[in-house]
Amino acid sequence: MSRFLRIALCLFFLMSPAHAAPTDVAAEAARVQAAYADMQSFRAGFTQELLQRDSGMVQKRSGTIAFKRPLLVRWETAVPHAELLMVTDREIWNYLPDEELAYRYSRALAEDSRSLIQVITGQSALTRDFDVEPAEAPSQDGLVHLLLYPKEPTTEMTEAQIWIDPATSLIRRAQVMDFYGNTNTVELKDLRKNASIPASEFSFTPPKGTEVEDHVEGAHPAQRALKN
Repeated sequence: MSRFLRIALCLFFLMSPAHAAPTDVAAEAARVQAAYADMQSFRAGFTQELLQRDSGMVQKRSGTIAFKRPLLVRWETAVPHAELLMVTDREIWNYLPDEELAYRYSRALAEDSRSLIQVITGQSALTRDFDVEPAEAPSQDGLVHLLLYPKEPTTEMTEAQIWIDPATSLIRRAQVMDFYGNTNTVELKDLRKNASIPASEFSFTPPKGTEVEDHVEGAHPAQRALKN
């Protein structure tokens, strides 16, 4: 073999993408569940993309998320418009300050393992409520990429994807697809595990002058409440 050919072959193997080892789905799911079982709270920034399949329209959002076990969530959008989604110990609030409008929903909407809130906060029962498969193509950013197919799909979730940080087993990105092919993708940034978060951050009282639409007892547009 000529010296030139040896060099060419070495360059080829160095430049070719490494073949990732097959993902042990059951072991990966177990590591994720263990990581979140050990976490009492977190605070993180987020970016979000909502894609409407039919129109191709993409809405981008950003803000912060605070989470505390067992399931208290403060999901606060800053851009493009202020909006607050709050899961308290009794109910869910969706507050739109620019419209002086607040929606109130049953907490049960967030307690379904197939909701985006449960997935992104690591509370979903992965192997119980989903068929979990490895993605065909390896993630380009070094994250472990898993596909989740609900064993009992809903209109709001027919499939989901999660991207896991292999160093921490924490979910860095999640995507949910609904029955119509619309997708909701959320990426967490600068996640601070076991952050000290006062209980007051998970309490909400509509400001004076706010119109409240109460959907706790009757039919409710679940997609509106959990679009975050």
